[in-house]
Amino acid sequence: MGVILLGAPLGNPSDASPRLREVLATADVVAAEDTRRLTRLARDLGVRIGGRVVSYFEGNEARRTADLVAEAATGTVALITDGGMPSVSDPGYRLVRAALDAGVPVTAVPGPSAVTTALAVSGLPCDRFGFEGFPPRRPGERRALFATLAAEPRTLVFFKAPHRIGGTLADLAAAFGADRPAALCRELTKVYEEVRRAPLGELAAQAGADPPRGEITLVVGGAPAAPAGPVAAADLAAAVAEKESDGTPRRSAIAEVAAARGVPKRQVYDAVVHLLPRHGERPRE
Repeated sequence: MGVILLGAPLGNPSDASPRLREVLATADVVAAEDTRRLTRLARDLGVRIGGRVVSYFEGNEARRTADLVAEAATGTVALITDGGMPSVSDPGYRLVRAALDAGVPVTAVPGPSAVTTALAVSGLPCDRFGFEGFPPRRPGERRALFATLAAEPRTLVFFKAPHRIGGTLADLAAAFGADRPAALCRELTKVYEEVRRAPLGELAAQAGADPPRGEITLVVGGAPAAPAGPVAAADLAAAVAEKESDGTPRRSAIAEVAAARGVPKRQVYDAVVHLLPRHGERPRE
């Protein structure tokens, strides 16, 4: 008896665990965010769902939760969403909370996560991060949220619908700075998986010229440390000079040093202007 949360594949059915197959075949009730997707998944996995299948999504979870908790008190209710773990920006929290309040056990079958998958492939620091889910749809509310997050030092992860990604990237670039590193991950684990790694300003421009399609997870680097002092500025200028000595153009060298050190390009540019007054000169001590 109890509620079992099923971590569903993000797109590739081969990512499904043996335990997920077992629960789908043996649960008394399988509550699905989209019953059609569940049917396709079961077919791809070669699993016959043994229990009753019911829909459980944003539009009906409020009225259906009590019935599912009652059924979980005497049997097994499995909850599966379109991809990833239920409750993470998907239906599930309401059922978990109601089941726990009623003394009904809740467990999970771990599985793929768009949050940690995108974070891992982003190339951005992932030792500490914050998950912000879906930003507000209204531009004013979205910009207000981004303003409060602009100084957050941790890497941030967002979910986004493709038809709003251009405006979101533009608002992020305005609030965080166009140079803030980011990674736009779309269709993770699917046939057309793509990861665009670039500063926010470039990603915004790309979204305007080549709008990404499919499900998007956006990873944004945290705010850089406070502006560097004179010693750090000399270090930045020296790093640029070293790259120039290897044949890298100054503009590219500045961008590469900024990305490597996690500081704005303007900060590196200022260090170069003050400490490398002539092209190719080593910085003054």
